Amino acid sequence: QVQLVESGGRLVQAGGSLRLSCAPSGYTVSSVSMAWFRQASGKDREGVAAIDRDDPSQYANSVKGRFTISRDNTKNTLYLQMNSLRPEDTAMYYCAAAETRVAWWSRMYRSSYKYWGQGTQVTVSS
Repeated sequence: QVQLVESGGRLVQAGGSLRLSCAPSGYTVSSVSMAWFRQASGKDREGVAAIDRDDPSQYANSVKGRFTISRDNTKNTLYLQMNSLRPEDTAMYYCAAAETRVAWWSRMYRSSYKYWGQGTQVTVSS
């Protein structure tokens, strides 16, 4: 059974940084496509960043240059480094994992991922 556990979310001031972690069980982060999504209050869940085994990472336009997705295969952990945080980054952040590799054009879509964590809350104060 695959389980994804996110951590690292908290209250931070605008301009600050956070690093989110996703530690899966029953799953190997290096083998397939994974992603971070976020959902702000009253809004749809949106793709933030996606990573695949061989291709360059993908980012939403709103976070390009500020967020970095990465994984440590030795620790079997997925990360999201978030810098220059803004109040509009406030949301619940979710780790997502696919059953297999996902085509590059669909890696930022919810429907491409089967496994989801419970989320970690990021709140950015102005």
